[in-house]
Amino acid sequence: MAGPHFLDYTTLEAGPTNYLARLRDGVKGKRIAYSPDLGFARVDPEVAQLVRAAAARFTELGAIVEEVSTPWAKDGPELIRFFWSAHLTSLSKYIPRWEVEMDPGLVACIRHSKNVSVEQYQEMRYRKLDYVANIHRWFQDWDFLLTPSASVTAFPAEKLMPDHWPTHPWDWIMWAEFSYPFNMSWNPAASVPCGFTSTGLPVGLQIVGKRFNDLGVLQAAAAFEQLQPWADKRPQL
Repeated sequence: MAGPHFLDYTTLEAGPTNYLARLRDGVKGKRIAYSPDLGFARVDPEVAQLVRAAAARFTELGAIVEEVSTPWAKDGPELIRFFWSAHLTSLSKYIPRWEVEMDPGLVACIRHSKNVSVEQYQEMRYRKLDYVANIHRWFQDWDFLLTPSASVTAFPAEKLMPDHWPTHPWDWIMWAEFSYPFNMSWNPAASVPCGFTSTGLPVGLQIVGKRFNDLGVLQAAAAFEQLQPWADKRPQL
C-alpha cells in the first residue's frame, strides 16, 4: 500500500516515511484552520459542539487555530453527486436480473445518471480539476484543516439516513459531506474520536493535511490523542 509499484501508475517514486520515529513531534507553531460545516453542511448539534471544543484544544498543543471560510467547498456537493451516480451506471446491466437482490438505494443511484452524456461528463470533469486545484491553493496558507468526520453519530446499519434526517432514494452523502473533497484532491486525512454524545456514541474529528503530508496528519492525530485519550473507552453492552 506504500511505495512505488510498476503496475500502478498512481504510486509515488519515494518509499514511505518512518512514521513511528517522528510520531511525537507535535504541532507546536502549526497553523490550523477549523471549519464547522465547510460553509454548507448540516451537522447535528451534539456533533458540532464536540468538534468545536476539540478544535479549540489544539491551542493547548501550541498550534494557532482559526475558524475559517472554505470558498472552494461550494462546488463540492454538485460534483460528488454527479460522479457518484455517473460512475455507477456501468452496473445498470445487472439491474434486469438482480434488482430484487440489490440494495434499493444503489439501484436508485445507478438509474439517476442513465441519461448523462459524454459532453456533460467532460464538463463536470473540468470543474472537478478546478475544484481540486482550488483546495490545494487554499492549503498553501494552512498546515491542517479540522472538520467533523461525519455529521451524525452511528445509526442502524439497515438505514440509509438517520430517522431525524430528510429521506432520499439514494443520497446518503448528506451526512458525509466532509470526506469526498479530500478523496477527490488526495489530501491525507484522519478521523480521531473527540468525545461522546449524551447517549454514549463516539464523535469523530477529521484532521486534513497538505498533499503528501501524511506524516503531519499522523503527528496531529497523535498529539490530540495524547491530550484527549480515548482508547480505554468501551461501549456499554
